[in-house]
Amino acid sequence: MKIELFIPCFIDQLFPQTAFNTAKVLEKAGCTVEYNPNQTCCGQPAFNAGFWDEAKETGSKFLNDFSEDHYIVSPSASCTGMVKNYYNDLFTNTTVHNKCRAIQGNIHELSDFLVNVINRDYFGAELEGRAVYHDSCAGLRECKIKAEPRLLLSKVLGLEMVELKHNETCCGFGGTFAVKFDAISSAMAQQKVEYALEAGADYIISTDSSCLLHLQSYIDKNNIPLQTMHLADVLASGWGNI
Repeated sequence: MKIELFIPCFIDQLFPQTAFNTAKVLEKAGCTVEYNPNQTCCGQPAFNAGFWDEAKETGSKFLNDFSEDHYIVSPSASCTGMVKNYYNDLFTNTTVHNKCRAIQGNIHELSDFLVNVINRDYFGAELEGRAVYHDSCAGLRECKIKAEPRLLLSKVLGLEMVELKHNETCCGFGGTFAVKFDAISSAMAQQKVEYALEAGADYIISTDSSCLLHLQSYIDKNNIPLQTMHLADVLASGWGNI
């Protein structure tokens, strides 16, 4: 199966290894991965900040960078959720209405694609330790993802998964929220990390690098023995031991 890989600007600039690992996992699943190097942002930062004209301009470029003919897979529930849900506000009844609807139907977050589209949940990954999975707001509420990443993680050899207390509560990032309300945002991260420690976790795993960056910043600042990992990085771990 041929798929088009969407790497959000956040991952491209800060977590390129997650992008490479996403491609590796998809290739191991039997997909032919195509990447358009001209792709940039989906427009979410501008949209959330109220700059809809700028978001529409960026979103128009996104629609031009991807085709209507293949599945589009991304290691970000947040950006996938933006395209699937909020492009309706930008492109309904415009000249690109039909193309937008086709792309909205084709785009999937990584775990959703692996489990629900191609029915793959085992990749031979190995990671020793105990982990909690953090449901990002976008993954849970915009992409309706909950069971999929947990199923994938349950097949990772050596990894013990435990549930995180109050797991459906936001981690505090929320894009510009973390900048405008930094004290509240930091307190929310603290609570999430404390729940992970209470669960005896070595890792916090999620589908969204933005949440993980926020949590890892709090962890590093306070010298806490925890590590955040993106789902794609976990699924690409330990292959040399097979």
